[in-house]
Amino acid sequence: MTPVRDVRPGPSSRATLDKAADENFPVAPFFLPRAWRDDLMAVYGFARLVDDIGDGDLAPGGADARHLGVAPADAEDRLVMLDAFEADLLRVFDGSPHHPLLRALRPTVERCALTPGPFLGLIAANRQDQRVRRYETYEDLLAYCELSANPVGRLVLAITGTTSPERIRRSDAICTALQIVEHLQDVKEDLGRDRIYLPAEDMSRFHVTQADLAAPRGSASVRALVAFEAERAGSLLNEGTPLVGSVHGRLRLLLAGFVAGGRAALDAVAAAGHDVLPGPPKPTKARLVREVGAVLRRARREG
Repeated sequence: MTPVRDVRPGPSSRATLDKAADENFPVAPFFLPRAWRDDLMAVYGFARLVDDIGDGDLAPGGADARHLGVAPADAEDRLVMLDAFEADLLRVFDGSPHHPLLRALRPTVERCALTPGPFLGLIAANRQDQRVRRYETYEDLLAYCELSANPVGRLVLAITGTTSPERIRRSDAICTALQIVEHLQDVKEDLGRDRIYLPAEDMSRFHVTQADLAAPRGSASVRALVAFEAERAGSLLNEGTPLVGSVHGRLRLLLAGFVAGGRAALDAVAAAGHDVLPGPPKPTKARLVREVGAVLRRARREG
């Protein structure tokens, strides 16, 4: 088995991995065992890169396209890039992948006996982003999150050897909540990509139009809509939080960090008066630490 550290990422791959610092939750914190940190960063590298392909946010210079064997003329075609990325992903399971981040993923796949399903789900979500720009109902949005978010939590459980049907259910609730929170923080950015992740039926209920979302600041109706969706995300976090108390040791602290990241982000949205249009409300590190403590105390009470 080839160790992860035998793969040295180039500048474009390093830039992809460095984005972990900007997430609402800790990706691979120092207190975890080294093997877990390596495995989590390998999975993060995959997930971040597929999102960057889908969003058109790849590092300049075309290195990712070259690694995937995509001609320069097609490097801006996101569907072509996603197809090439999927083909290289499958080489992780049967062959020798070309992209450095996928070469780094292969030891993790072997060590943790990971299956292609969650990875293919994340690619499918990014394909959907190229074709679906609006979501009619909340149920439609949840189906999207099943592809775009829930596979990540399932991979964390698989890496740490803690998978069970109940834990998967709780993990899915947390991951969907985190995805909704991110959508709320990024309403303006998503609109710039011609994407709206606020369900159309909810926009209609609160009398919010696309033009309202393009305004410099949120109207009372926009803020009420954001508050409504934030409450839904908070309910999902509550549903998923017992996952933290079902595990022990450093894994409990990691999962508490995920939940706390979502709660702290929701607090930041609320502190902004649910006006997310001027820019993404971000929690402070102090707030995140307080939320981690609160989640751990709840886990001890329920454990």
